[in-house]
Amino acid sequence: MYKVFVNQNVIVLTNEIQFGTKLTVLPLKETSLDDIIKKLKKRKKIFLYHNNSKKLIFHFRKKLKVVKAGGGIVRNSKDQILFIYRRSRWDLPKGKMNKKESINETALREVEEETGVRGLKIIDFIKDTYHIFKKGKKYYLKETSWFNMETNYNDKLKPEIKEGITKVVWKSKTQVKNIKNTFPNIKLLLEI
Repeated sequence: MYKVFVNQNVIVLTNEIQFGTKLTVLPLKETSLDDIIKKLKKRKKIFLYHNNSKKLIFHFRKKLKVVKAGGGIVRNSKDQILFIYRRSRWDLPKGKMNKKESINETALREVEEETGVRGLKIIDFIKDTYHIFKKGKKYYLKETSWFNMETNYNDKLKPEIKEGITKVVWKSKTQVKNIKNTFPNIKLLLEI
């Protein structure tokens, strides 16, 4: 199962259908992107079904151009998590992959650029998250690979203003649990 977010709405890619409930379930391969977007405007959640769980994301990716990105859940020596504030929401640092760059390199570069934090070390891969965005008249699928990272950086945090980031802060576990204005993908990633 995969969750693909479109703003606050969600597309669930699944190989299991729960019967007896009033769900919008559409066949993944046969349903056009236009139909998916139209249905999603009427309902907050729709399900796209395919019987092979290993081909769910493969078939969905065929419907849109994919933009790869990398980011991190960065912890410091106090076990605080690094957050950025952009477009009136708390977010985790991330960004688009450049040509000839590995996804690990992307994640490290983007975190450093957006926050000013140096000395980053990737601990492990967490998961990929997905969301659809619109640029002009075209829809794109942003696939973000997330990594657990750590740093001993203890200097000034520097928001990347040209990217619309107005604040960079370390948040404690309690502060993270109390975040309200963030994106569904970030809630899913941090389990808040």
